[in-house]
Amino acid sequence: MAEILTFLFAGFGLGSVVLAARSVPSAPGALVRRRPLVWGSALLVSGCVIMVLAAWSTHEDGHYDDFGSAMILLAAMTGGALVLLGLGPFLALLLGVAGRWSVRPLPPIRLAAHDLARDRARTAPALVTTMVATALAVTVIIVAAAAAEQNRADYKPEARSGALLVRYFSAADAPAVLAAVRRELPGVPVVQTYRHREIRPYSLHAGDVDLPERHGVITSGVIGDGALLRYLTGDPSTPYEENTAVVVTADDVEVGSVTIRYDLLGEDTTAPVIKQVPATAARPADPSTKEVFLPARIFRDLGQNLEPDELIVDPSVHSTSEMEQQRLDRRLGDVAQTYVERGYQPPSGWRIVVAVAVVVALGGALVAAGRVPGARSRRVPPRAGGPDARPRWSAACRAGLAAAIGTAVGVAAGCLIGLLLAWPVTTSSGWEPAPRAGFATPWPSIAALAAGLPVLAAAVAASACTAVRPVRSRTPAPG
Repeated sequence: MAEILTFLFAGFGLGSVVLAARSVPSAPGALVRRRPLVWGSALLVSGCVIMVLAAWSTHEDGHYDDFGSAMILLAAMTGGALVLLGLGPFLALLLGVAGRWSVRPLPPIRLAAHDLARDRARTAPALVTTMVATALAVTVIIVAAAAAEQNRADYKPEARSGALLVRYFSAADAPAVLAAVRRELPGVPVVQTYRHREIRPYSLHAGDVDLPERHGVITSGVIGDGALLRYLTGDPSTPYEENTAVVVTADDVEVGSVTIRYDLLGEDTTAPVIKQVPATAARPADPSTKEVFLPARIFRDLGQNLEPDELIVDPSVHSTSEMEQQRLDRRLGDVAQTYVERGYQPPSGWRIVVAVAVVVALGGALVAAGRVPGARSRRVPPRAGGPDARPRWSAACRAGLAAAIGTAVGVAAGCLIGLLLAWPVTTSSGWEPAPRAGFATPWPSIAALAAGLPVLAAAVAASACTAVRPVRSRTPAPG
């Protein structure tokens, strides 16, 4: 999603730059032209209305259609881009106001504000670039925090924490995969699960036990031997019988039997096969686990063919490191895939987008200040007591003020867009979605960006500024 935001903000940001350039008046005393300001107001209001409607339409905790929620999210992001498009003329207006009211501040700040306002045809588009990049960075920070908390709430672990899973291999490759795991992890016990060789859909019923459902049918069930049962419970002393199912759940339940219902393939009958087997209950090693353990002997007695499904390394026996997983991946190649359950791992790609946006914002502030790294300074006559006598201080003031103006508007716009986008971003397409998870707005990161970017721009401009040589008047020598 960060990529879509980047493309939208970049495209509409270019339009905002054009609007800002067209809003600069030709008369020195005027603030901005009226027509671009009217267009900017209309775009700003339209974008806010679109984002508010998108947030309101997705504020409920419930199931949302995939296509519908995607369209709402795209509309909300477009509304945010419209807000940035409409802010271009207002940034040019803010520069003009700053130039008029820069009488009371200290002389360096006053002269820097005058310099930025005097050449708005150059400074306004550059500051719009800073504003758009800062708004993108703040929006991505807020949206990433909201999405991470919601995904963490919706996350369902695929195994016990720290367990190694080797899966997605064919029955013909099962012996080679098992041999590769044993060579890579010598002496480590490997747990085997099984699946039906033919596609035989089945459902389970265990009295009043609340088991996970999918499309209204309880299909939770794992097939294996005693090693698999001990992996699920985490207790080596768990009793195992080849004709007894075990309901593994953290709930206090009493179960005496489990009913297996499945259809026979190739048989000209509509009556399903119903098998009732004795069952007991056991507590899992992971409280989130809720499964029905089915001994493989039960299905073999029913005449069903089983084949290897997954290989599991119990984390209580051996904790698989990332290096071991990488070596096993290289050994297996494309034959199988490995997975180690480490809990929810939030993506980190959005940090690259934020870093690039900060660099672009910094570049816009330096261009607006008229000081870019490697540029030669102009030879200007010194003014007594003025900042031109100190070129580094003058460049730092211009760059810091330019970055402060662009960053302030960008942070405000980014907070508005990000907080409204948090609603459509955290919608769920599941039929039984988890409640909307609250998230803490990353204000420290936003404050660090708002305060750090002007300081960084001032430091870069000061360090890149070369010494100014004053222009001396040539007077003839006496005689």
